[in-house]
Amino acid sequence: MRNLLIFITKYNAFFLFIIFEISSLIIYIKYNAFQKASFINSTNVVTGNLNEQFTGLKSYLSLKDANDSLARENAKLRNQLKSSFYIDTLAKRKVDDTVFKVKYEYITAKVINNSTNHSYNYLTIDRGSKDGITVGMGVICSAGIVGKVVNVTPHMANVQSMLNKNSRFSVMLANNKEIGSIQWGDDLDPHKGMLFDVGTNAQPKLGEAVLTSGYSLFPEGIMVGKVSNLHPKGGGISLNMEVNFAVDFSKLEYVNVVDYKFAQEQAGLEAQQKKDD
Repeated sequence: MRNLLIFITKYNAFFLFIIFEISSLIIYIKYNAFQKASFINSTNVVTGNLNEQFTGLKSYLSLKDANDSLARENAKLRNQLKSSFYIDTLAKRKVDDTVFKVKYEYITAKVINNSTNHSYNYLTIDRGSKDGITVGMGVICSAGIVGKVVNVTPHMANVQSMLNKNSRFSVMLANNKEIGSIQWGDDLDPHKGMLFDVGTNAQPKLGEAVLTSGYSLFPEGIMVGKVSNLHPKGGGISLNMEVNFAVDFSKLEYVNVVDYKFAQEQAGLEAQQKKDD
């Protein structure tokens, strides 16, 4: 307290100047209409700018919650798509009641690690076996297919990206449903892949959409990309063509893991067939 009194006594002239200055400004503004209006307008502008900055900061800080909410809503909507169900009934003379059962379910996950500049790229997501994730599940995002799950722990999973030389999925051309296989290109361009083994009668068009065929881990009709080069890369009875990927793998934030309910049953049946052959 003593030091404070000494400080005030030492700089009393300065403090008196500040007090008189503020008092003069108050009197000047209060009893002059023009200056009063100008001061109020200036104050409103400053306050408005501060409020705008604060609102922007608040919105930025809430982006994570907004993204989480949108991702959950996206998965919920996918779960309600017609392609996520199958009809559990046989068509006889008359179908009195059609019972729809779930064929695909979608589990929302956040990407917590990702690579795009290697020959074998992977993602890590924040969902694992405790969330229902198992090895072999397909992974998509709002733009298209991403890859498949290859390793799982209780709380996380490792996804083999489409940008991986070992990734290969069954796809089809949108216009005539000709089936082929999509794989990452040999030039390792993160935006392009190669569509192999399409029948020569396909007659693909530049810009034609390439979709999932429904023969692999994904429901039919999920976007993969668009045909970007119609020049055949090989001869024989099939066509090869370049495809621009629909997904920008460098910007992945949220994905949906596809839970195909008949995956194990189908895999077991096909394995038995191979054994019999």
